[in-house]
Amino acid sequence: MNILLLGNNGQVGFELQRALAPLGTVTSLDFPEVDFLNLDQLAALVRKHNPEVIVNAAAYTAVDKAESDSATAHVINGAAVGVLAAQAKQLNALLVHYSTDYVFNGSGTRPWVETDTPQPLSVYGHSKLAGETAIRNSGCNHFILRTSWVYAARGQNFVRTILRLAGERDSLSVINDQIGAPTYAGFLADSTARIIRFDTGNPATRATHLGTYHITSRGEATWHTLASYAVQSALDYGATLKVTPARITAITTSQYPLPAPRPSNSRMCVDKLEGTFGITCPEWRTDCRSVVKELTRGATT
Repeated sequence: MNILLLGNNGQVGFELQRALAPLGTVTSLDFPEVDFLNLDQLAALVRKHNPEVIVNAAAYTAVDKAESDSATAHVINGAAVGVLAAQAKQLNALLVHYSTDYVFNGSGTRPWVETDTPQPLSVYGHSKLAGETAIRNSGCNHFILRTSWVYAARGQNFVRTILRLAGERDSLSVINDQIGAPTYAGFLADSTARIIRFDTGNPATRATHLGTYHITSRGEATWHTLASYAVQSALDYGATLKVTPARITAITTSQYPLPAPRPSNSRMCVDKLEGTFGITCPEWRTDCRSVVKELTRGATT
């Protein structure tokens, strides 16, 4: 199987290189080898590699910067994704693309299901929804995998930031009124490989299993809950930190204003994913503790 992986330098892309390797030949590219702002170059690059599967882990993820840089966000998250979808259609390739809880408005308390109507609050959310729409309109074979609160032992993410700050400061203040499911990039990558393997192994039922899926860990947390758990786990593994969970103050979103509005409710239902592919989504604390253990050992060795 010839797989083209775009965005391999990100935290999900890094894990995908490992997870996709057993499936076939993986060509991994990122900026500057591929310029997602040059749509003609992007289309030519896809045609050059003639993949059977395109996995797009590239995205404009600077949520707050996007509020003042809407054009760039929409090209990378919208128009460029449309180019990938058009090429996938022409090549009869499978496109796997990652989307986000930010396509929803964050209202209510129940988990979002795949058929709920998107209503983004931010430029970033609108740009990601534009990418989804372009994929569906292209008619290509695709999986759109919506996820949330992604973290890993590398890259820029909340867990790594909290542990760094806990070692530098005497106290922290963390938002406690936004709820979601912290999701490990390695789990996303392993699940993606499993989905591709399922798809290629079941061509007769492809029409029934292609489409949009929510993929997160099970359970829920606030940012404050996640911060407290990560710090306590690091302390349990012997990290030297200035901050303990008792010194992490819970605050409201209004007390920490940012340019881009965040969804208050980022819960997403994963029943469709588990039922279709036989994937068991782990409770979020399981992966979080493993990643913190890796980070702590790395800091103490």
